[in-house]
Amino acid sequence: MSTISKETFAFLKQLKKNNNRDWFNANKNKYLERHQNMVDFADSLLLEMNKHDNIETANGKKSLFRIYRDVRFSKDKSPYKTHWAGGLKRATKELRGGYYFHIEEGNTMVGGGFWAPNKDDLLRIREDIVSDASELRKIINSKAFKIIFGTLDGEQLKTCPKGFDKEHPDVDLLRYKQFIISKKFTDKEALSLDFAKMVSDTFKKMRPFFNYMSESVTTNLNGESIV
Repeated sequence: MSTISKETFAFLKQLKKNNNRDWFNANKNKYLERHQNMVDFADSLLLEMNKHDNIETANGKKSLFRIYRDVRFSKDKSPYKTHWAGGLKRATKELRGGYYFHIEEGNTMVGGGFWAPNKDDLLRIREDIVSDASELRKIINSKAFKIIFGTLDGEQLKTCPKGFDKEHPDVDLLRYKQFIISKKFTDKEALSLDFAKMVSDTFKKMRPFFNYMSESVTTNLNGESIV
């Protein structure tokens, strides 16, 4: 099982101080070495994930996001990200939700859920909440969920979405536009020998939430498949 090295953290710290193309090009070989370390970690994570989930992502390298920032619409013109990150996509139309990992000294975390549900998916989720939110509340209010993930996160509307009753008892859930859960890790944990397994186990503990949401967006109110 591949581990994240201290040098991989150190490279990011140097990049933060020298976030420009000249420095990056002069240190390209160092970047490639650190990038390979992250590829190896992602391969280990993917191996662990496929023991308990069906992951569409072909290999660790494909799971990693580019280090180059899109600065076209940003006031910050720094050309490079100062963290490592990647995502794993679940396979088949029935298994929904995505996994995310973010590696950065002092700010390592993993997340999962529904970052940008399309219009139809969001409508189905809200219809299920209106019909009966007890199962979702049971999941997010469970002791295990609160210990690991804390609370349900994600961007919310300031008011009830159009077409729904603003007096509905579950309006707090109806206001969500994203449905995200996450967990942070210490630097010591991120550099440990079994970090890939720790991340995989955390993703596995997201399953009750993923199962509920997957069923919501793939079936109608009668429980019939719509995919």
